[in-house]
Amino acid sequence: MMFTKVLIANRGAIASRIIRTLRQMGVRSVAIHSDVDAGALFVRQADEAVSVGGPRGYLDVEAVLAAARQSGAQAIHPGYGFLSENASFAEACESAGLAFIGPTPAQMRDFGLKHRARELAEAAGVAMLPGTGLLSKGEDAAVVGFPLMLKSTAGGGGIGMRVCRSASELEEAFAAIERLSQTNFKDTGIYAERYVERARHIEVQI
Repeated sequence: MMFTKVLIANRGAIASRIIRTLRQMGVRSVAIHSDVDAGALFVRQADEAVSVGGPRGYLDVEAVLAAARQSGAQAIHPGYGFLSENASFAEACESAGLAFIGPTPAQMRDFGLKHRARELAEAAGVAMLPGTGLLSKGEDAAVVGFPLMLKSTAGGGGIGMRVCRSASELEEAFAAIERLSQTNFKDTGIYAERYVERARHIEVQI
């Protein structure tokens, strides 16, 4: 289905890029904005704009859905960050009769947890570093060999990761990641992967 109007649940340069693409496709764009962003460039670029109140409005599911209903948008594009990886938001869009332009809620839940993503990759025959499932204690990570990386399954942006180069480091590192995970993430599971020194990072985004 080709949409005629899409609401962008984001701001700034991200929203501007989506607006340009929608214009090229002949689709009308609706920007949401906080009170502070009312005069921002992305708001002026959009075909329509709806306020979601304070800065927290970008994360307010009900405010975003209300803006979509008010504008008559048929779909919501979340960009990245904010609500883009929120499976409950994607489900709420579906329940409201709005298309969510992005992964399905099931895909978000599967790939949002790194140990689950490893399981899916392994089942698909993808070559991976040696690793473990979820661990109940640090010493069990030694099976992958040293050096290894202990990781919070729900971590991101480098948060919840510790390199261990010997068995003596495992328990302290495990306890530290567990504390951090309990503070920052809903899921506190921890797993391990072999650590590669001086690795080259190649990433493809789709």
